[in-house]
Amino acid sequence: MKKPMNILYWVAMIALVFYFAYTKGWILANFDSITAKQAQTLLSNDDNVTLLDVRTVPEYKSGHVRGAKLIPLDKLEANLDKLKSDKNKKIIVYCRSGSRSVSASRILEKHGFVPLNVKQGMIGLLGTDLEIVK
Repeated sequence: MKKPMNILYWVAMIALVFYFAYTKGWILANFDSITAKQAQTLLSNDDNVTLLDVRTVPEYKSGHVRGAKLIPLDKLEANLDKLKSDKNKKIIVYCRSGSRSVSASRILEKHGFVPLNVKQGMIGLLGTDLEIVK
């Protein structure tokens, strides 16, 4: 006879699924997520956007989209003043894969900015025609 699953197991599983969905920006996100192609289109056609890279300095130096501002995620909240002139713009936010940029988008949204999270981050952006510089 099978042993019944412990209720704590199910609570832990539900919590894990909730946490995963939250960190991916699938739930409780007050900002939009866009594809790399949508980011490329916005950057090409809209003067009212800023591009923000929230990766580490070494990641940024290894290759970033031309024109991107660098503010690593762990320094973002303390450096929001660097985005003061972008307060009325959409801010396209990217990291390597799209996870840290969700966290950055949450911070920006909380402080009155309009973030657009790039779903696949730099990995997706490499598949566009955007210029990557070192």
